[in-house]
Amino acid sequence: MTSSQQSFAPLRILRLVASPNADASESLKLSQQILFALACQAGRRGIQLSDLDLTTLAPVDAPYAQALANQLGVGANGQEGTLKRSDELIDQLQACDVLLIATPMHNYSVPSPLKAWIDQVVRVGKTFLGTAQGKVGTLADRPVYVAIASGGYISRQPDFLRPYLSAVLATIGLNEVYYFTVEGTAKGVESLTSGRETAYRQVRAFFGKGGHTVNQHTVGRVSSPL
Repeated sequence: MTSSQQSFAPLRILRLVASPNADASESLKLSQQILFALACQAGRRGIQLSDLDLTTLAPVDAPYAQALANQLGVGANGQEGTLKRSDELIDQLQACDVLLIATPMHNYSVPSPLKAWIDQVVRVGKTFLGTAQGKVGTLADRPVYVAIASGGYISRQPDFLRPYLSAVLATIGLNEVYYFTVEGTAKGVESLTSGRETAYRQVRAFFGKGGHTVNQHTVGRVSSPL
């Protein structure tokens, strides 16, 4: 592919959807604002969106846990189950230009569907190496945008989600992480409306695209087979 062809290749965005609330999810709606801003930046290049519903992921199985415990997690070696799915999830992550995570905050931290994905992509011998100096990520860095919905006010309560997510993504080589949060989603209509306005305004300011909004179905999706 020539440099000219590369410049017009679609911006490949992988969106992880961690909320069980489907299209009613406030984190998903916030991620749509980010998608629209990214589409504006991409211009004629356009975007290619792959959605992955993390609520469909099962926890890791025993062969996967045993392989990692023995540091044999480099390849699936024809096995089924979590090792094979882990390879597929990692390949999907490596193929994207931008990672977009839409997640609620559950009990001050990441919800279980997002943790299941993390446990399958943060893999010794595959996405990070254990060295005498510590863990070294093997993935090429790329932007990560995180759209968070919090039932309470994230600024007034313990927050383990953002520090943890930054640390665990850095473990595999992803250091460019940006957070946007809609707060007070469980505090009534007025609080939710104010939280949305604040979060959407932050997205517009960050991307420099004032005044733009997008509804849930404006950007097309490429469904993930995983």
